Amino acid sequence: MSPRKAAALGGGRSLREHLIATARRMMAERGAAGLTVRAIAREAGVADGVLYNHFSDKEELLAHALRAHAEAVEGPLPPLPEPGTGTVEENLRAYVEHGLLLHDGLLPVLAGLVAQPDVLARFAELSGGSGEWNRRLAAYLRAERDLGRLAPDARVEAATSMIVGACHEPVLSVLFRGRGIVRPVSLDTVDDLVATVLRGLATRQDAPHQDAPL
Repeated sequence: MSPRKAAALGGGRSLREHLIATARRMMAERGAAGLTVRAIAREAGVADGVLYNHFSDKEELLAHALRAHAEAVEGPLPPLPEPGTGTVEENLRAYVEHGLLLHDGLLPVLAGLVAQPDVLARFAELSGGSGEWNRRLAAYLRAERDLGRLAPDARVEAATSMIVGACHEPVLSVLFRGRGIVRPVSLDTVDDLVATVLRGLATRQDAPHQDAPL
C-alpha cells in the first residue's frame, strides 16, 4: 500500500503516525510478546520494509507505540491537582490513585516487554528518563514545599520514590509472579501510604506527635 493510502486509512495521520497507532493497538489487544515487523506491517497495510523508512528498527517503533499507549491510558483519568489547592493530603491521595490506575492500564503491554529491555530503555528516553506522572509528582511536592505547606527541609525526592515504588509494586507482582490481574489496592492502603509520606513531609506544627505509632 502506498504511503498516501495508508495515511488515508489513518484518518489523515502521516504514515509514521499510522504505524505507531497500529503498533499501539496491537500491543494493547495482543500484548507485545512475539510482535513482529511483518505482523505490524500487514496490520497497517504496508510492505514490511516501509517501517524502516520511518524507524531505525522495531524497538524504536514499539517504544513510540508504548508512549502513545501510556498517553491513551492517562488521557481519561481525572486531572491532577495543582499546588496550593485543596489540602496536601487530598492531593497526594489523588496522585497515588492516579498512579495506580495508570500502571494498571499499562500492565497488559508491559507484561510482553519484560524480555525486551531495549524497548523499555528507549521508552524511558522518550519520557525523559522517567514518566510524566513521576516528574509531575516531584514538581508538585517541591511547589508545596515552596508554598510553605510542607516542611522547608521536606525530602521530596525520597517521598516521590516511596509513592512511585508503591504504585509499581502491584504491577511488578503480576509480572514476576505470573498472575492474571493486578492485585487490588484498598483505599485503606492508599490512606496509609499518604499518611506515612506526610509524616515525613509535614511542617512542624502539622506533624503527628513523635510518639504516635507509624
